[in-house]
Amino acid sequence: MNIPQLQTALTDYFAPWIQALGLEVAAGDTHQVTLRLPLSEQLARTGGMVCGQAMMAAADTAMALAVFSHFGQFRPCTTVQMSSSFLKPLSGQDGLVEARLIRIGKSLAFGEIDIRSAADGKSVYRASATYALL
Repeated sequence: MNIPQLQTALTDYFAPWIQALGLEVAAGDTHQVTLRLPLSEQLARTGGMVCGQAMMAAADTAMALAVFSHFGQFRPCTTVQMSSSFLKPLSGQDGLVEARLIRIGKSLAFGEIDIRSAADGKSVYRASATYALL
């Protein structure tokens, strides 16, 4: 899937509250997808830090898009497990959400997600995830 197709998938297959994150597809291929998570007042906590719930939702969304991109089309899937670590605050800048597929089997997909600060490239969030392919 190309970038416009992945961007369209954000509006076609995800809930309105995910669309409200304002995610923008920055890159994608058959093994990974990168999204931009724009800084906004709606996602910020005290001190301009992006809330953890927004980062987790962006990470989950990026991984689902990576699965779609791998198959070249929408593929029903659901999160089975997601283990997250918050490394430092994402404050005062956009985030870059990179989801990378590690292995795709017949019924499960495994991946890793890294969110970095857009301005300095420092990692702020890491996760591993397992998805059931439906």
